[in-house]
Amino acid sequence: MRNRLLGIIDATTYKQEIRDLIINRSMAAIPFAGRYRLIDFTLSNMVNSGVESVAIFPKYQYRSLMDHLGSGKEWDLNRKRDGLFFFPSPHLHDEYDEFGSFRQFSDHLDYFLRSSQEYAVITNSYTVSNIQFEEVLKYHIQMNCDITEVISERKSLQTYIMSRKLLMELIGGYQQSGSKTLQETITNENNSLTICHYEHKGYVSVIDSVESYFKHSLEILQPDIWKQLFLKGHPIYTKVKDEPPTKYLKSSSVKNSIVANGSVIEGHVENSVIFRGVRIGKGTVIKNSIIMQKSQIGEDCVLENVILDKDVKVGDGIELKGTPTQPNVLIKGTIQGALMNS
Repeated sequence: MRNRLLGIIDATTYKQEIRDLIINRSMAAIPFAGRYRLIDFTLSNMVNSGVESVAIFPKYQYRSLMDHLGSGKEWDLNRKRDGLFFFPSPHLHDEYDEFGSFRQFSDHLDYFLRSSQEYAVITNSYTVSNIQFEEVLKYHIQMNCDITEVISERKSLQTYIMSRKLLMELIGGYQQSGSKTLQETITNENNSLTICHYEHKGYVSVIDSVESYFKHSLEILQPDIWKQLFLKGHPIYTKVKDEPPTKYLKSSSVKNSIVANGSVIEGHVENSVIFRGVRIGKGTVIKNSIIMQKSQIGEDCVLENVILDKDVKVGDGIELKGTPTQPNVLIKGTIQGALMNS
């Protein structure tokens, strides 16, 4: 099964419900679980399944995504043959942003024509899971399917396997067929394709709103969920950064939290996710919150149900609170409190 699959990640989707976290990045590049980006999970699933050629189709704010992935070295995709490819959309101002757009793929048809893989796996960039695509491919072949859709609890994960030949036929004929996307093709009653469904039994979270991001970020603090997502033999790869271990001062207290490296903790942290290079001042209490990379929080603050994006600075004595369904979000680079006048 090795190298029989061509990997295609549709990273064009824009969701208004998560706009506070994608002002300066695409959905694929949203930080998650302390040291990862959302695309790391899909990309790692592909690499762990023997995929050696991956095409990413971005559209909005993809500079940070390209910076994160680079040449694909961390995923063993910096190859002389195949490897990692970026195909930005030439239709930036087009309002048509549906997943699996055949027009989007048709703009880069040469990639599909030059590829040698027999099958293709197409998926989105914001589903967090650990799926073994080689098992889906085995099912697809055994059942003699034209298209296999991966589902979880009867819901589509926007993940499909089909032959590369069929995919090129769909791309080439979408104007005549009237089906502009993969989903429209599957639901079209006039097509004669055999559509199969593969039920994924493991953990799945779809990050398509601020509320879902907050909920699932804190959900992985549960050991049983963590073990479902980070499997032995199927690691999740990400960009490596060389930073020192986190420093915990005598005044610090950390309970049931993820804390990445390079941070300095003087305050109390509970049920929270702390990314790289964060500084938390003495006397500060942080509960049920997500603090992204290089954010700085002063002394004697209280943060609960809060999301701080990257490079946020909070002055001394500030209180920020949200709710589990409506977390308080501070966008990237925000300065809050006395620091605003410094």
